[in-house]
Amino acid sequence: MKPVIAIVGRPNVGKSTLFNRLTRSRDALVADFAGLTRDRHYGNGRMGEREFICIDTGGFEPVAKTGILAEMAKQTKQAVVEADVVIFLVDARLGMAPQDRVIADFLRKTGRPVILAVNKAEGMAYTTVTADFYELGLGEPIAISSAHGDGVRAMIDEALDALGIPDEPEEDDKTDKPMRIAVVGRPNVGKSTFINTLIGEERVIAFDMPGTTRDAIDVPFTRNGKPYVMIDTAGLRKRGKVFEAIEKFSVVKTLQAIADANVVILMLDAQQDISEQDAHIAGFIVDAGRALVLAVNKWDGMDDYEKERARTDIARKLRFLDFANVHPISAIKGFGIKELFKDVDAAYAAAMSKLPTPKLTRILEEAVEFQQPKRVGMSRPKMRYAHQGGSNPPIVVIHGNALSGVTDSYRRYLEGRFREAFKLRGTPLRLEFKTGQNPFVDQDKNKKKKGR
Repeated sequence: MKPVIAIVGRPNVGKSTLFNRLTRSRDALVADFAGLTRDRHYGNGRMGEREFICIDTGGFEPVAKTGILAEMAKQTKQAVVEADVVIFLVDARLGMAPQDRVIADFLRKTGRPVILAVNKAEGMAYTTVTADFYELGLGEPIAISSAHGDGVRAMIDEALDALGIPDEPEEDDKTDKPMRIAVVGRPNVGKSTFINTLIGEERVIAFDMPGTTRDAIDVPFTRNGKPYVMIDTAGLRKRGKVFEAIEKFSVVKTLQAIADANVVILMLDAQQDISEQDAHIAGFIVDAGRALVLAVNKWDGMDDYEKERARTDIARKLRFLDFANVHPISAIKGFGIKELFKDVDAAYAAAMSKLPTPKLTRILEEAVEFQQPKRVGMSRPKMRYAHQGGSNPPIVVIHGNALSGVTDSYRRYLEGRFREAFKLRGTPLRLEFKTGQNPFVDQDKNKKKKGR
C-alpha cells in the first residue's frame, strides 16, 4: 500500500503550494468539495520513483472550539490520524509563532513520525532560517521552498526513509498473481452486495446503511477456473462527514485500493444523478492509470425515460471516461454481472498488452501522413519512431524533434489511432514525447569557440 503523507501547519505557510508541487497539480483529485479553507484534499504524489498519497489541510488552530476554525482543526486532526508520516510546515520569513508551539505539542502526542519543514527559505542562510525552530523539539528542521522546489526532494526522502520505504521499490512480478479488482464508489451504491452476488456467499456484510464497510477488504475468489482478488472499499462520502467514526480511513483506503488494483470497477447508482464526487473518484482512477469498467447499479425497476436520462448523465459528466465500457447491472438480482466481468477481463488484457515497436512506429507514420501536427513558430514537430514504455497502463514513447510543440488535440488524435490499432478498450493510455538532441549543436559551439 502507498504511504500517506499529511501536510499540516498554521494558515498561509504554503501547504497548498507544497501539495501542488508533490502531486503535480493545481487542485485535489478526490473529494474536492466546497469549503476549500477547511477541507482536506487528497492527491497522488511522486518524487522520483517513490509514490505516496498526499493530504493537504486547511490552516490548523488546535485550540479552536467553535466556528470555521474548529472545523478546520477537526479536519486536520483526522488527516493526521489517516497519515503514516506528517510534514509540519512553518514559515521562515515570519519566524516562530505561538500556534507553532501548540501544533508541535499536538503532533508529539499523536506518536506519528513528524518532519519539520521550514518553508519560504529561498535566498536565506540555512542557520538563520532554522535556528528558532529547534526549540519545537521535533528534530532537525529542513529548509525548503514549496514555490521553487528547493529542498523538497530531501524532505520527502527523509519522510519516506522514516517509514523504512526503499529508494527504489522492488519490481513486483505480477505475471503469476491473481488479477486485483477494486470496487469503488459512493456509499450505499451496492458495492458489498455486488461482491456477495458475484462470489455466491455472504462474504462481505451488506446493510442498507451508508458506511457499513469501514476498511478495504481483500476477497479471493475463483471464476471459470481463474483466480481473482476483489477489493471491497469503504464508500467515499462528502468530506464533512468523513471524520465520523464509521467513515474513518475510508478515503485513504479507497485511494490505496485503487493504486493497488489492476482493474477498477467504478459503481454508480442509476437512480441518482452523477455527482461531483463520482467525477473526482473517476479522475483519481484515470490519474492512477488503472483499467476501468463502469457498473451502473439498481438498473432494474427503472422505466425507459429514466434509463435514457441516466445514460445521458453519464455520457455528459464522465465523458473523459470514453475509453471504458458502461454496464447496467442489478447487484442484488445478478443482472448484467456476467457481461460486466467479460469486460473486466478484456480491460485487464488491454492494460497488459504488448505493443511491438515496428507496429507502433508504422501506426505513428500512418497517423502523421494522414494528419501532420501543427507548426510551432518556424518548425513543425517531427516524429521518428515509437516504442512501448510500460504496462498497466500502456505507455507509448514517441521520439523525434521539437515534440514539446505537440498540441493536446494532436496528442488525443494519436491516442485514438493507437487505441484503434491495438484495441485498447478499458484502459487509460499514456503518451510520452522525447525530443532527441540536435547533433549539430556541439559542432556550432565548437565553431564559435574557434572563432574567438
